Amino acid sequence: MGTLVYSVIASLDGYIADETGDFSWAVPDAEVHRYANDELAGIAVHLYGRRTYELMTPWENDPELAASAPETAEFAQVWQDADKVVYSSTLERTSTRRTTLERHFDPEAVRRLKAGASGDLLIGGPTLAAHALRAGLVDEVSQVLLPIVIGGGLAVFPAGLGLDLELIGEHRFTGGAVALRHRVDRVRD
Repeated sequence: MGTLVYSVIASLDGYIADETGDFSWAVPDAEVHRYANDELAGIAVHLYGRRTYELMTPWENDPELAASAPETAEFAQVWQDADKVVYSSTLERTSTRRTTLERHFDPEAVRRLKAGASGDLLIGGPTLAAHALRAGLVDEVSQVLLPIVIGGGLAVFPAGLGLDLELIGEHRFTGGAVALRHRVDRVRD
């Protein structure tokens, strides 16, 4: 059975994008990128909503992006080698290999996917993750917290959701970012 990991890079005050949708402040440096590469190495399936998927497609469709540095080339290869499921009622078709389009998020289908996975699963994007968190599907939360406070925007966690978490890993980066990994013990909704 695969572990479902909600993975996110966020501001210290808990946002992945500011109030205008800008997340340019969250571009990882080389050290954080290498950490993300190591985290993705065991991921067999990525779960995305439409917006997150569209943000990720350049890792397959833009060769210049991957070629910009050794860590980005590695990230692109690891991302391309994993299966992807995109949940969208508006996306007409996918533009990357190994990608399945689902019209709605079905918790039971995700439970079956976890049960039959050859590795771990990653869920990206707070909107889709909110559904998985509320359904009790997320096993771990992996956050890289950047040393910036943006004051508002798109939150990592949905309003009204309570979680009991156990810290299972931490890492400090030279640039001031901190990675925290928590196991989800209980959802308190």
